[in-house]
Amino acid sequence: MDFSRLTIKEVRQCLFNKDFSAKELAEHYLDRIDKEESGVAAFLLVSEDLALKQSEAIDLKIQQGEDLPALAGVPCAIKDVILVKGLTCTAGSKILENYKAPYDATCVAKLKEQGAVILGKTNLDEFAMGSSTEHSAFKVTKNPHDLERVPGGSSGGSSAAVAADECIFSLGSDTGGSIRQPASFCGVVGLKPTYGAVSRYGLMAFASSLDQIGPFAKNVADCEAVFEAIKGKDPKDSTSATSSTNPSAVSGLSTNYQLKDVIIGVPKEYFGDGLEKETREIIEKVIKKTEKAGAKIKEISLPHSEYALPCYYLIATSEASANLARFDGIKYGFSQESADLLDVYFKSRGQGFGAEVKRRIMLGTFALSSGYYDAYYVKAQKVRTLIKRDFDEAFKDVDFIFTPVSPFPAFKIEEKVDDPLKMYLSDILTVPINMAGVPALSLPAGKAGKLPVGLQIIGRPFEESSIFQIAEFLEKNII
Repeated sequence: MDFSRLTIKEVRQCLFNKDFSAKELAEHYLDRIDKEESGVAAFLLVSEDLALKQSEAIDLKIQQGEDLPALAGVPCAIKDVILVKGLTCTAGSKILENYKAPYDATCVAKLKEQGAVILGKTNLDEFAMGSSTEHSAFKVTKNPHDLERVPGGSSGGSSAAVAADECIFSLGSDTGGSIRQPASFCGVVGLKPTYGAVSRYGLMAFASSLDQIGPFAKNVADCEAVFEAIKGKDPKDSTSATSSTNPSAVSGLSTNYQLKDVIIGVPKEYFGDGLEKETREIIEKVIKKTEKAGAKIKEISLPHSEYALPCYYLIATSEASANLARFDGIKYGFSQESADLLDVYFKSRGQGFGAEVKRRIMLGTFALSSGYYDAYYVKAQKVRTLIKRDFDEAFKDVDFIFTPVSPFPAFKIEEKVDDPLKMYLSDILTVPINMAGVPALSLPAGKAGKLPVGLQIIGRPFEESSIFQIAEFLEKNII
């Protein structure tokens, strides 16, 4: 049996039919990781003992005739910025190289309740700050489609692990595009949920008003199954919310696969200068096919999106400056001894943090400093309100918004690493979604040569079910 082609639903059915055991499935993926890691380098930690223990527990349930939960026996990977009790959680940083998680993140606890098998922790840009997974303190992850190119970031390890068939699904986090951009680069499905749809408890904070945990998977149905497992209100996270889903915006989808009464907005600002020709052609082709299938296409404007990137890098770095203050060499993590307390701080943070993290901490500290707070941080928050208002107005007239995920496919390793501004521009089409707090999904739309290109499907807050519905329609009938 070709395990790499199995969907979550098929795994559950095969286990129920006893076509194979959960342990055999876990062992297959552990072997796969062993074979692929020398090239892809997606994992920072492989938790073989935990995976085998969890899979054996599922097999025992089957032997005893118990009902199987939705994700029973399904091998997965967790971005190494999300806590899994008993496993190291480094955030890709030297400062947390030996930190062991004392508890499970809420999303991990929910995966365990649903029977998922955790294969290990995946690589990332340090503290989720980056767009290429080159800023990890430990290794550079490669794109499975071309090992000379990046997998995207910051959740590059999670996307590469799914693309390389090293797991069936994975979890990542998205602050400015860190799920959708690597999903696009690696040719997998990735969802950035509505802000608050998934608890952030147990996620190491980068920018608390922007961070959101979400799934990577090989197809839309699997992505939806994982999202359903991890979503929901959590008393341990005051920003989490109970989904207040409106009636499906795609109720016009008919059984004969024609879109009816569905209006798709195409923002002119997302198809301007800087968008590579092949990427534009692939996305426009999908939009035309969607129109031919019955959807109405409407050009819209999101005028304040052009300010999203600079505003994001003020707000996100300001929040990072505050959040990362806890890593001081005193409470936990890497510490350099000194006779002077201030010197302990300087040495521990100076040697423990990488260049990109230091750059963002300094930028954020400057934006929050006396005399500059109103000029930079407060002004950026006001523009953020205007960006959200643009999306609110657009969704009065359209059901979904279609855009590219990235202006270009995966770029070569080291191509942008020495130029922060070029690297930051990788997220120009994803950052506005985080600023507005709305959900968006990256769906593989085609290839520029051998490099995948993703379509970004943006929906109304808490209408992930509608996004999944139209994405699955496109996956089966358009792309």
